[in-house]
Amino acid sequence: MQIDLSLLVPEIALASLGLMVLIFGLIVPKSSRKGLGWFTTVALLLVTGLVVAGWDNQGSLYDGMFMVDRYALFFKITFLVSAFLVCLGSMRYVDDFLGDQSEYYSMLIFATLGMSVMASAGDFITLYLGLELMTISFIVLVCFRRTETKSVEAGMKYVLLAGMSSAVLLYGLSLIYGVTGSILIPEVGRAVALNPSPALMLGLVMLIAGLGFKVSAVPFHMWSPDIYEGAPTPVTAFLAVGSKAASFAVLLRVFVEALPGIWANWTMMMAILAAVTIIVGNLVAIPQTNIKRMLAFSSIAQAGYILVGLVTASEAGIKGVMFYGFLYVFATVGAFTVVGYFYNVTGSDEIKDYAGLAQRSPLMAAVMLTVMLSMAGIPPLAGFAGKFYLFKTIVDDYLWLAFIGMIMSMVSVYYYLRVVLVMYRDDPVDSTPINISGPVTLTLLIALGATLYIGIYPGPLSEIVNSAAHSFFVH
Repeated sequence: MQIDLSLLVPEIALASLGLMVLIFGLIVPKSSRKGLGWFTTVALLLVTGLVVAGWDNQGSLYDGMFMVDRYALFFKITFLVSAFLVCLGSMRYVDDFLGDQSEYYSMLIFATLGMSVMASAGDFITLYLGLELMTISFIVLVCFRRTETKSVEAGMKYVLLAGMSSAVLLYGLSLIYGVTGSILIPEVGRAVALNPSPALMLGLVMLIAGLGFKVSAVPFHMWSPDIYEGAPTPVTAFLAVGSKAASFAVLLRVFVEALPGIWANWTMMMAILAAVTIIVGNLVAIPQTNIKRMLAFSSIAQAGYILVGLVTASEAGIKGVMFYGFLYVFATVGAFTVVGYFYNVTGSDEIKDYAGLAQRSPLMAAVMLTVMLSMAGIPPLAGFAGKFYLFKTIVDDYLWLAFIGMIMSMVSVYYYLRVVLVMYRDDPVDSTPINISGPVTLTLLIALGATLYIGIYPGPLSEIVNSAAHSFFVH
């Protein structure tokens, strides 16, 4: 069997980079390790360039166990862009609070590698291996501040809950294998159409529960607030963006390609799950006083919006998920970069302490205002275009879900603007200007520019996503 290794270039590059950074941490003197942040950032940018250059290089490996199409490549670009921005924006935070640069950056890379494997998984074993590589890397990252009680507690909770969800997911996959006799996703799709059974329905429910945990959909969201609050802020940003995008890539691949024969059995379940997630996420975010907890519940609500695109299981729905997932990277990383740098300076994550931020750092306040309004879906920002593509797919058959989404978007404006009012209206307790480091400034400018550009000119990204979504159905 001849193997086209060019299809594995991103994975080989990430695995080599992760090991290289880990080894550098052993041989490079401690005083010189601060350069690892720039090395990792530039290397991730180069890997992103390799994926973009291989946009037309499609195929499958190992008898369909590993699939490379534009759908997978688009998600890999999303993961790499988010890893690049998190790495760029967290250098100062890592130097001041974490210290172990090589371990932090290598775990970040290995988490990205796990996501990349998940996006290309053509069978259940590859899917599970990618998922566990990502999860184990995040467990290490979540409890990275091992001298801080909240971080260690968050790590312990994540170990227990992630293990439980993985067990449920694995049992669901084993039931589907037992019914269909195959682990290859396309073959499962053909077998399911011929043999729907009660065991298959149970496997489906367990699949939704296992992956629902990964995307923090209600009622599987209980881990998000505590872990988002306890984890180091850059890790929280990557957890909110990368792991969600990877899990949605798997959700789409499994439900649309492997379970189309029982589509009628799960589409209403997915619509109800999306509605409950949107409602609970937005309503519980309102009383929060800690900005990381507020963004955690906001992230839950955003997962609900993305689930809307899965309801129709159509090319347009997949396009909506991919479009929204990509722009969500910039909004979330922008918000958490501000939160992380503000914590560097003040040591606080309380919303009330953001008083007068517009006077102390106009750029940080402007970025926070822009990305929050984008997540609320206010035009002409990127979030409006993303929600438009998502809701457009369900208007004909699920008008009630579109109404819930629009009403809850208006509710989200309330708690987002509460932060904005504190930043722009209240007087600062300490009026000392906040000097932003170069990497953080660059991260904030990229997040701000992308949020504005995609909102005003969604056409270029829309064409790329159309091509990627179309390739999903061409096998």
